[in-house]
Amino acid sequence: MKDKIRIANAGGFWGDDLGVLRRQLEGGEVDYISSDFLAEVTMSILRKQQLKNEAMGYVGDFVDQIVDVAALMKEKKVRMLTNAGGINPLACARKILSELNKKGIDLKITVVVGDNIIERIDEFYPDKTMFTDMETGDDFARIKENIQSANVYLGVPPLLKALESGADLILAGRVTDTSITMAPFIYELGWDLGDWNKLAAGLVAGHIIECGAQASGGNFTDWQKVKSWNNMGYPIVEMNKDGSFEVYKHANTGGLISCDTIREQLVYEMGDPKHYISPDVVADFSQLELTEVAPNRVLVKNAKGHPSTHFLKVSMAYEDGYKAVSSIVISGGRVLNKAREFEKIFWERLNTDYKKTNTEYIGYNACHQDLVEDIDPNEILLRFSVYDDDLEKIKAFSTSIAPLILSGPPGVAVTGGRARSQQVITYWPTLIPKSLIQTTVHVLDSAGEIKETYDIDSILGNESDFTPVNGEISSEKEDEFSQMEMIVVPLRDVCMARSGDKGDTFNIGVLARSEKIYSYLKVKLTSDVVKSMFAGICKGKVKRYELDNLLALNFLLEESLDGGGTKSLMIDAQGKTMASALLNQTFPIPKSYLQDV
Repeated sequence: MKDKIRIANAGGFWGDDLGVLRRQLEGGEVDYISSDFLAEVTMSILRKQQLKNEAMGYVGDFVDQIVDVAALMKEKKVRMLTNAGGINPLACARKILSELNKKGIDLKITVVVGDNIIERIDEFYPDKTMFTDMETGDDFARIKENIQSANVYLGVPPLLKALESGADLILAGRVTDTSITMAPFIYELGWDLGDWNKLAAGLVAGHIIECGAQASGGNFTDWQKVKSWNNMGYPIVEMNKDGSFEVYKHANTGGLISCDTIREQLVYEMGDPKHYISPDVVADFSQLELTEVAPNRVLVKNAKGHPSTHFLKVSMAYEDGYKAVSSIVISGGRVLNKAREFEKIFWERLNTDYKKTNTEYIGYNACHQDLVEDIDPNEILLRFSVYDDDLEKIKAFSTSIAPLILSGPPGVAVTGGRARSQQVITYWPTLIPKSLIQTTVHVLDSAGEIKETYDIDSILGNESDFTPVNGEISSEKEDEFSQMEMIVVPLRDVCMARSGDKGDTFNIGVLARSEKIYSYLKVKLTSDVVKSMFAGICKGKVKRYELDNLLALNFLLEESLDGGGTKSLMIDAQGKTMASALLNQTFPIPKSYLQDV
């Protein structure tokens, strides 16, 4: 067993920089590389591809990426784990091997399957599990006939078996984002699957690097501190046997790694920070300790964990009507008034009832709605969108934009042709007992034929029940601040923040710039205050969780993304800009506390 290993990230989503894999291999010494390609919506896109061509259903970009560097990987003895296999990892592996054979390169590939349960729905439902929507409680029967994809989030057990095979490349489908980073730690450092604190450390490390450059300066509130955006450095973890680890990037690369960039990434897409659930461990982020040990190098330690649950999460997607989007550019004087008149003219002329409609003024308030300053822009991209089950209504919408150009106020520019109808694929998160899921590991030969097969249980044998909590509320300390002199400042002066989506909910992790500021915000920046700020956007509850160790408050804003995913008509359907919206708001802060920031 080793005392430490290094795992580099080479991408955080399908569409990330394809040159990163080579840069991580050439930039310095690493032992493993992990790369995450799959978001919830990605699975339904891959399913659509496969329905048109049964040989597809994987991330095609990855084939070119790995073929380009395969010889270098072999030379440097670097192994890779990725979920680029999508819903057809065997086909992906065989395509890679076919291309490598043309170049005379031998790469050993092991494939993990078993996550795709789309053909097994009737086997499981309703006798063995009910597939209830875990966020809304809705009945699965309502959408069963429209299901397009159903993939279980697998954990580390099949990946560990794949590592034992000696594979250079482990190609999986829907394993969790963190598992492809956790598995090499467990395998190489000899961790026990019941050592919850070490497994939690692996999960935290995976969470930090799973989104690529978001941990190394990307999407960072204080982006001005990033000295160079060229040759962007992606994060690498050096994990010690005891579960402490350092996050860094290769020398002479762009970006920035600091305690603040790591703090921001830790709260990204965070729910309950004391109970971050994965198939392998429930991690507690509330006792983590961060120390900047050198420029662009941060030590993370003291991760805590609890036994995993009896269930695996299932990401389903189902057909859910149609939508269309169309836009025109409005320019000239009094643009906002003109845009409002165009909005009125358009909907009155269309005179059709839809399940959902939306109008957005891009350049004025499209992302943040009522949270923006009152400005008079020079131009507005007027964006109309509709959603309905009736395709004929969608077609009527598509033909109604063009007439505005010659039969409305002046100063209008065309931005494209008729709007195309889009099939809406809606996310359905649910659970399935681990006992129902067995995964399979296939070891392939150089021709892509299966030479060894292993069936792996999902049950670890030491799972426990888990009861979620609704959030935390600090004790009231109003008197402590009532006599202090206040100054109203933008929240970004005293905080950093990052936001992300999960279905129709988005989170905003708010990170104070000092301990005093944090002590104040714990009392004053309540769920009710945030709910009031986002009143025009948030239709549901706001929950708040506290992370004293990170000086962070995590807010979950439910029913805030117009259904989320492809169903949403919002321009920011994933809540990525909502942290900026909060930071732009002004807030009274004790004058004496401002000197600390």
